[in-house]
Amino acid sequence: MDHFPVFMAVAGRRIVLSGGGEAALAKLRLILKTRAHVTVFAADAHPDLHRLAHEGKLTLVQRAMEPGDAMCAVLFYAANEDDTEDARVAALAHRDGARVNIVDNLADSQFITPAIVDRDPVVIAIGTEGAAPVLARKIKADLEERLPTSLGLLARIGKTFRSAVDVLPMGRVRRDFWSAFYFDAGPKALEAGGEEAILPTLNTLLDDAINTPAKVGHVDLVGAGPGDPDLLTLKARRALDTADVVIYDRLVTPEILELARREALMIDAGKEGFGSAMAQDDIDALIVQHAQDGHHVVRLKSGDPTVFGRLDEEIEACTAAGVSWRIIPGITAASAAVASLGQSLTKRGRNSSVRYMTGHDTRGFADHDWKALARPGEVAAIYMGKRAARFIQGRLLMHGADPATPVTIIENVSRTDQRILATTLAQLEPTLTEARLSGPTLTFLGLAPRDALAASNDIPAEEFA
Repeated sequence: MDHFPVFMAVAGRRIVLSGGGEAALAKLRLILKTRAHVTVFAADAHPDLHRLAHEGKLTLVQRAMEPGDAMCAVLFYAANEDDTEDARVAALAHRDGARVNIVDNLADSQFITPAIVDRDPVVIAIGTEGAAPVLARKIKADLEERLPTSLGLLARIGKTFRSAVDVLPMGRVRRDFWSAFYFDAGPKALEAGGEEAILPTLNTLLDDAINTPAKVGHVDLVGAGPGDPDLLTLKARRALDTADVVIYDRLVTPEILELARREALMIDAGKEGFGSAMAQDDIDALIVQHAQDGHHVVRLKSGDPTVFGRLDEEIEACTAAGVSWRIIPGITAASAAVASLGQSLTKRGRNSSVRYMTGHDTRGFADHDWKALARPGEVAAIYMGKRAARFIQGRLLMHGADPATPVTIIENVSRTDQRILATTLAQLEPTLTEARLSGPTLTFLGLAPRDALAASNDIPAEEFA
């Protein structure tokens, strides 16, 4: 992020603009929505500038800008549609201490003006840091269609009522109050009785909130998916959007954590195989404590919480404490990984079942039915198998598995830095060691990437002799 988004206070302060043509008018259409004192310098001013000045909406100075003209200005716009003149007036404004924007010159501008959806006092700013103005305009158009024009009126009246709501405790209770007003009771009151019906509705909602017993907390056990935020379910997105507390695992990506409500308390409960970790009992206690405090808790696990997620222990802790819970499943790593290979987990004539395995458990390397896994055509998705690779390789070969059995390792499944390594059981080690993988991996036994299969089918038979 090269431009940090802020909302600057400009009421009663100076904004200065240099330019008298279409570019100046385009900027003024937005600037004049504010309560700033706007001054325009233009030797040759568009007739609309004269009209705006006559209406008292701005001060028009009919000459080129001179030193000192931008003194005390909080913002300055160079919109002369002439590179030389824009550079000259920008230099003057810099010396006067103003923040400078040069129209259509991102590199030399100190700030940029975003696309804006205006439902005053609700204002949504959309910026792409100059990379894609067309995209910003499309997002603006979509939001304009979705947000009712009455939203601004509700917000203005709601703003006058904020001090009355101070009697409610901070956090979930207040958030539920305002949510009920803006998204349910407020619009209904406005439609049924007009503006006069809004304040009585607020008073009724407040009385109900004061007299309603405090809500008991709740726990959502949420699957974050394999890493790509686009693979997060809609139900998981909604849970993150309303959570008071998010207790997340080490493998949950920053992009997904960014989707949590800004005010939510974020707690890292990362676990790492054979490494440091928060004890499961401590995690259980955290979940229960925050829920008993009346909070909406999201326990966020990578992949699907029902697959090697120690879900039962957390459910049992919630149940024992009388805390309500629900499971929001996610896309498990095996599903995302096999999709990236262009394969399916099961295939007629190849395998009618698939095994989900863990490379290690609480006691160390996990043991399995190696004789069954060694049979031709078996397919297994091995989670947390990186450190156990040599152990798994040895057990399978010991039980008669074909050394040429395809093995595929996928690092950072579904993420932008995903890596796919195609090898065989015989070469599983040293392939892993040589690859120096640092991210989480999933290993497929019995599956190769589709393009690797196609390439091997094109190799003449004599090359295998």
